[in-house]
Amino acid sequence: MISGLINENPTVYEKSERRVRIEDIKDPEHPLSLEQLRVVTEDSVEVDDEKSHVRVTFTPTMEHCSMATLIGLCIRVKLMRSLPSRYKIDIRVAPGTHETEDALNKQINDKERVAAALENPNLVEVVDECLLPSFE
Repeated sequence: MISGLINENPTVYEKSERRVRIEDIKDPEHPLSLEQLRVVTEDSVEVDDEKSHVRVTFTPTMEHCSMATLIGLCIRVKLMRSLPSRYKIDIRVAPGTHETEDALNKQINDKERVAAALENPNLVEVVDECLLPSFE
């Protein structure tokens, strides 16, 4: 067992078999996808193509998860890299699932904070690692 993890034994769910699959994003702490941990589900992704708007509501595995900001940033970067630039991306923590929900929502949706975070090469390296498809 790897020691020093914040959540050493998360609940792991089976990947669902469906025609439309949520892109896998690796959890920053475990070699599991956010989908496997049910941090992000198909139901938590809303797309309004007419209004060019995407909203993802994610549920951290613990209400004091220190990785929640990084998870939100990974989701945002994945969408930024995958969608045409016309889309407005809104990332939210599910209501009542994190003790600093309001601060997290503000931070991961603030363009200037996101831009500053993405100027940090160490942070970009961590995000890129979470977005690699070869974690299974």
